[in-house]
Order: sequence, then structure tokens, then C-alpha cells
Amino acid sequence: MDTDFLVIGGGIAGVSVGAALSGLGRVTLWEAERQMGLHTSARSAALFEESYGLPPVIALNRASRAAHAENGDLSPRGLLLVGIEGEEEIFAADLVKMQLSEMSLAEARGLIPILSEDVTRAAHDPDAFDLDTDAMQQRAVRAIRATGGAVETGRPVTALTPAVGGWRAVSGDHAITARLVVNAAGAWADRVASLAGVTPLGLTPLRRSVARIPAPGGADVSAWPMMLGAGESWYAKPDAGALIVSPADETPSEPMDAWADDMDLAVGLDRYSQAVTVAPTRPSSSWAGLRTFTPDRCLALGASEVPGFWWVAGQGGYGFQTAPAAAALVADLVAGRPPALDAATVTACDPVRFL
Repeated sequence: MDTDFLVIGGGIAGVSVGAALSGLGRVTLWEAERQMGLHTSARSAALFEESYGLPPVIALNRASRAAHAENGDLSPRGLLLVGIEGEEEIFAADLVKMQLSEMSLAEARGLIPILSEDVTRAAHDPDAFDLDTDAMQQRAVRAIRATGGAVETGRPVTALTPAVGGWRAVSGDHAITARLVVNAAGAWADRVASLAGVTPLGLTPLRRSVARIPAPGGADVSAWPMMLGAGESWYAKPDAGALIVSPADETPSEPMDAWADDMDLAVGLDRYSQAVTVAPTRPSSSWAGLRTFTPDRCLALGASEVPGFWWVAGQGGYGFQTAPAAAALVADLVAGRPPALDAATVTACDPVRFL
């Protein structure tokens, strides 16, 4: 065998699991693009919010927190949930789901002075953090290489077939044999599975559009929390002296290098404008990313029905914040160790649930 583990995909899922597996054998990581983390991983809102997601996702968030803190990847941000008239029921449901306590509007305006009179409800979570996503990705790549592994870009998989003791993978005129394949190909993960004769999970890539606008009125927004509309109908987050604003859209898409939809951007900016007193100015830039979900919106972490083919897929909008625990779980399962995570979470993430 040329390598023990072939990891397909160079986003945060792939590099994290590659780093976790590097203590068990030689890792080779193939990224289809010429640049690592080009798609979803480069277009994340980069927030750690422990209570974001379904219960199994929250369990992964909580299990990842210590690693994020120890690595110095967290910096204070906070999250302000806001609701306008007519959103009372949605806002109340968010309070319960996210385990938040409501605050007065005066307190909310102390955090974000430009909140409009249309905002009728607010709740603050100080326990939300910016994530240093670039540091996370670079650290994982270094860990793979430090143990003799290889990280190769420009390697789209064109064939994947069983071989004696493992798999033979082909990318153009280059081939490699591996004892075990880890499919961390993001929006392309079902296509990779089909190459290997593995049953696809039914993954759905969903486009999310984002606009960057100048700080309102030239204000210093660096200490503002992220604003989240009730029902996750929009969000605005400080970023490098500006704000990024999104309608939090989930538009089905083919796997692709996504781009922002002008109508989606307009919807996001309109929703944001209802909550503030300073009208948004023309975006200085925009982009979109694909958030890829399994049918039940929990991650798929574990072995497939075909020996030697493993899934690390369906991260949705939780890839960075769950990465340490998700990677550790897969490494535990590959090594035959009892997982550190509770049995219910391990079962909820087991890909065989879709067979």
C-alpha cells in the first residue's frame, strides 16, 4: 500500500480527520482544487455557538469546545437574537431551542446602538465566539505533514476501485493504493461514493449568499455581537471593520463553486434594514458557499456498508465548530477504541442509518 489512509477533500472536515488519523498511520490527502479549503471552508461565518444545531450536533459542539479553547481559536463575539413585531412565536421558540434569556431593548441597544424601533424582542448569548478558521486549517495540515503524510492539491478523484487489502484511487494519470478511504468531499461526497460503488447518503448542497457592507455610519463595530433574526431568517456579523449580512438562505444547488444570488442578497439586506436605523449601503463584495446536509441534518461520521470506505460528510453549517470532536470520533472508530462521545451521539452520526 502507498498509504494507510486516503482522505478525499481538503476542507476543514478533511484536514481535521487527516490530522486525527495521522497518529494511526500514513495519511495522504487529496484536494480536487488547486487551493485548500476553497469552497465552503473559505466562506464560513466562523462562529462557535454551542447551542446551534440538533442535539447530536450540539453534543459535537460541546465536545469540541475544549480543543478550540486550548488551541487559542476562540475570541469573544456574543450573539444577539432579535425579533420584530409578528415574530413572537418564532422568537419564543428560539429562546427555548438556544437556551437564551430575554433582555430588555435598552440592554440590547447598549450592545448594538442602531437597533430600530421595529425590534420588539431581544436575547443575548455572551457565550458565542469567533473562530480562527484559517489557523484551524493550517494547524491540521501541519499535523498531517509532521507525521510523514502528504497533502496534495489538484487531485480530483476520477476512479476509485477495490484493491487487495484496500483501494486504488486514480486522479488523472496519477494512482495510489490505500488501506482505507475517508470521504470528506463536502458537496461532492455522494459523487465520490458512487465512484466506489458505495450507496450515496442523499446529501443536499444548499447555497447561502453573503454580502459585505461598510460599517453603518462609520461606526466601530468590532465589539458588536453577531445579530441573528428570529428563526434564523438573516444574520449580520462584524468582520474586519465591516459587516457581513446574509438572508441565511438555503437554496438547493448542484455541487459547484457557488456564487451569490442578487435577489437573495437583496432579501438579506432588507431584513437587516428592518432591524436597524442606518440603511445599508451598497455591498463592497459578495460571495456564496454550499452547506451540505444529510437528510436528517446530522453529520455522517463512520464506516459505510463497504469495507474500508468511511464517511466524514454532511457538516452543513457546523463544520468548523464540530471539527475537533468529529475527527476524534472517526479516529476512535478506525482505531477500534471506545469513542469519547456518548453512545447516543455516535449512533445518531452513524452513516448506516441511511441504508
